[in-house]
Amino acid sequence: MLKIVADSKIPFLENVFSSNVEMVFLPGNQISKNDLLDADAIITRSITKCDASLLENTKVRFIATATIGDDHIDEGFCEKNSIKWASAGGCNSGAVEQYVLAALLSFAKNSNMSSLSGLCIGIIGVGNIGSRIEKVAKVLGMKVLLNDPPRAEKEGNQNFTSLDELLKKADIVTMHVPLILEGKYKTFHLVDKPFFEKAEKSLMFINSSRGGIVDTEALKNAIQSSKVKFSVIDVWENEPNIDSGLLKMTDIATPHIAGYSIEGKANGTAMSVNAISRFFDLGLDKWSPEIGKPGQNTVFVDCYGKNDLEVISEIVNVTYDIEKDDRGLRASFKQFESIRGKYSFRYEPGAFSVELKNSNEVLIDQINKLGFKTINK
Repeated sequence: MLKIVADSKIPFLENVFSSNVEMVFLPGNQISKNDLLDADAIITRSITKCDASLLENTKVRFIATATIGDDHIDEGFCEKNSIKWASAGGCNSGAVEQYVLAALLSFAKNSNMSSLSGLCIGIIGVGNIGSRIEKVAKVLGMKVLLNDPPRAEKEGNQNFTSLDELLKKADIVTMHVPLILEGKYKTFHLVDKPFFEKAEKSLMFINSSRGGIVDTEALKNAIQSSKVKFSVIDVWENEPNIDSGLLKMTDIATPHIAGYSIEGKANGTAMSVNAISRFFDLGLDKWSPEIGKPGQNTVFVDCYGKNDLEVISEIVNVTYDIEKDDRGLRASFKQFESIRGKYSFRYEPGAFSVELKNSNEVLIDQINKLGFKTINK
């Protein structure tokens, strides 16, 4: 009988596999070598470090991680020991898009801005998520600069900007790179003291990728010196033991939940199940879970007397309140992993219809392009 050990926090896995598969569910931070001695596969999150200390002398032949990143998997060890793995690339890109949109709108509100149009946003890392952020920024009328050295090398520089040029022009910088510890495209501490020194404007800074890409002390100094005027931090160095000093200094702080939508979690689980199915020939190559709909899936907004950004903010805030997540972390930041584990997954914009009164065609087009379905009254 095939045996699979799975992180108990990964949703939608109950009763997926047939009775010919033994499923063992354990907290991701408690999975040990003893648990894997006779296991054929594991389904993990980034909290489980899949290296020699966990995998050596076990039967594990396949690792499926229900996350976009795979920096918690020791690829060298796995290759040497014929262990295959698969990540869920792009699974939560819609959720992170929603998170960054909410962050931009919070920045506008707290800065008393009636529009984001004309501001320059620098997107560092233009994969599944960065590409979606580009579209959102353009819908909001922003100028966009893209930085992605690996893509620029493959595709040419015509669509990309150097990091120095981006930092010279950007009002907002948002990070969407994987954590790479060494090599030509190293991203560990990519955001350091020289990074902020190159910025010619006081920045809004967003990090929803990996905590290790930012030098915490450099970010704290940048906030203190006003090189960063508004910071949104979802990922932290040394999670779950986050820096309380940085927490106090940030404008929005959340517990690594940018990708935590119901759709994103369903995608991650489906991609993991599909990958294991292909490897072991289980007949679940196209399986996906039923996720239902939000209890209240229609948002009503009267646009009279409101500018377009106010209307968009009102809609987004009903579907995802980023400042509520900020308050929750500040209230009990020492329970970082517990907050993540108990987090109520949110629905993405596509799950909602928006009924507008006294709107205009430009606004309707914007809202549709942000993923909502509009009903104009």
